[in-house]
Amino acid sequence: MIRLLRSFITIFFGFLIVNISYALEIGKPAPLFSLKNQEGKIISLQDNKDKQWTVVYFYPKAGTPGCTTQACAFRDSIKVIKNKGAVVYGVSTDSVASLKEFHEKHKLTFDLLSDADAQITKAYGTKMAVMNMSKRITFIIDDKLVIRSIDENVDPALDAKKVAEKISELSSKK
Repeated sequence: MIRLLRSFITIFFGFLIVNISYALEIGKPAPLFSLKNQEGKIISLQDNKDKQWTVVYFYPKAGTPGCTTQACAFRDSIKVIKNKGAVVYGVSTDSVASLKEFHEKHKLTFDLLSDADAQITKAYGTKMAVMNMSKRITFIIDDKLVIRSIDENVDPALDAKKVAEKISELSSKK
């Protein structure tokens, strides 16, 4: 019985340590990715190195009310964000075909990226337990591909405005 309890404790705390070591932090390099956009074109984070800041927002499912609100808010604020030297990518576990339909329906002006196997969603720590979906979390990554902001308390309607303000604040400190 004691041996069984020790094994359980070892496995349990070993699991916690592994998960904690993979947690992303501000000031650390962003996990690199190459994902297909709504047109099937490969978009790589590495391509932004030394060129521009990157906003990567993870969302649960294209076409749902909160995700539509968030995407349309980014669409409406994209010029402001681009003028601050940043590009925006929305990432979900939806298929390329679903993203294409969502992108066209709402006349989005930035790339949506398909992470159908949830590998990048896992790498960024946004995957929901059990489900193949992401939590709503927004990352701001600088031009050196270092994470500068992680927002886990995202209001879909206000995320784009908040991101634009945060990029201004962060880039002025750099």
